[in-house]
Amino acid sequence: MLSAGDMGHAVGRVARDRGCRVLTCLAGRSAQTRALAVEAGIEDGGDLASVVGAADILLSILPPAAAPELARAVAACPVAATDRLFVDCNAVAPATALAIGDIVRDAGFSFVDGGIVGRPPLAPPATRLYVSGPDAGRLAFLEDDRLTVRDLGPEPGRASALKMCYAALTKGSWTLFAALSTAAHRLGVAEALDREFAGSQAAVRERQRAMLPRLPLDAGRWIGEMEEIAAALDAAGLPDGFHRAAADMFRLLDGTPFAAESRQDWDRDRTPEQTVAAVSDVIDDLKSDP
Repeated sequence: MLSAGDMGHAVGRVARDRGCRVLTCLAGRSAQTRALAVEAGIEDGGDLASVVGAADILLSILPPAAAPELARAVAACPVAATDRLFVDCNAVAPATALAIGDIVRDAGFSFVDGGIVGRPPLAPPATRLYVSGPDAGRLAFLEDDRLTVRDLGPEPGRASALKMCYAALTKGSWTLFAALSTAAHRLGVAEALDREFAGSQAAVRERQRAMLPRLPLDAGRWIGEMEEIAAALDAAGLPDGFHRAAADMFRLLDGTPFAAESRQDWDRDRTPEQTVAAVSDVIDDLKSDP
């Protein structure tokens, strides 16, 4: 399991509960990641080469900007790759997934393209792991009431394409709401806009306001995901500006003090208004110190 962060440790726990021995490389990892690995029963297998050498299946689950570098590091490990499967589960564009596949296949690994939709699979309802590639069937053992595996066929890139299109809506809409809420705050119409949303868009308002205070926690790692979505849309002949702007919005959210929090310790009493005010402060700081 590379690596055992918020999502990785939960998928690793599913694999362990399905009868697998699960290893990870904890060298250089944070205390939080180490604690999550222990909680999930994931063993520290030593350095990367040792983990790769001991594993039959390697699951790459980490911020998308780091995915190609990890693939290169795995490919460079001095181990026999025969029968070893590398599964890239990261939120990357299909072209990035195919490039990662080329890297690991050139080193002798089999490759499956993956994309995870949903929260870390700690409890039902099941998170979805979409997979595609000739060896996608090898992931069926992960099927569980917390994680369902959906095979999109033998063509790598399809799982990543689905993930990109899905996250384009979910995370894209979150950043749109964050942006318009910050604009309303700065333009002096926040209360009036909220009343209008409460009257005419009540369900949307409730969902978006519930999510807004959480966004700084993950904003840093979602910047790269928005850039990957933009690349995927561009490759499909569509405008990419929506999600390049979403990446910029996540940069602003990542600049707030709340970005130092984690999913384990964030302030659940924080209001959307406090989050928006913090983003507005970041904008003011950037304007005063270009």
